[in-house]
Parts: sequence; C-alpha cells; structure tokens
Amino acid sequence: MKHSEVLVRPVITEKVNLQMERSGRYTFVVGKHANKLEIKKAVEEFYGVKVADVNTVVVPAKNKTRYTKAGLLSGRKPSYKKAVITLAEGDSIDLFA
Repeated sequence: MKHSEVLVRPVITEKVNLQMERSGRYTFVVGKHANKLEIKKAVEEFYGVKVADVNTVVVPAKNKTRYTKAGLLSGRKPSYKKAVITLAEGDSIDLFA
C-alpha cells in the first residue's frame, strides 16, 4: 500500500491535542485494510520519527436521522479505522505547520 492509502488524515480534537502534549500520542484515520506494521512504516517514513507503539480501532458505522420540513431523513455514517501512534521519547510531529 502507498503512504497516501495508509495514512488518510490526522485527527485534531481537544482530547487528541491533550494526548499529544502529555504523552506523545498522535491519532490518524488510516485505511481500512492497513495493518499495524504498514502504519508504523508509513508514519516513520512520512514524518521522519521513531514509532514506539501502534494501537488500532475500527469505529463502527452509525445511523443518523434528522427531522426537516420535508419529513424524516435517514442516513448512515460510514465506519472507519483509526490508529493511535505513540512516538519514541524525544520525537514529535508538527501537524500544524
């Protein structure tokens, strides 16, 4: 898999920002079929850092409904896979540059 297929985008939330500052853990949305070794290799080559640990989770799909003038609209948000990357001591990634 190419790096662009493995690493889709970083997750930027308040909780993730706190983890980045305190423990050097970064969260990325990754490709559904990417495994931990591919994710580790992609992060190390793309950002030039040393990865200590990779944890993955598949976030399940959700049904969403909303009420409008036209009636009830139903839809579905797709499932996705995300990876929490722990970097080696002293390494960091600047996602905002």
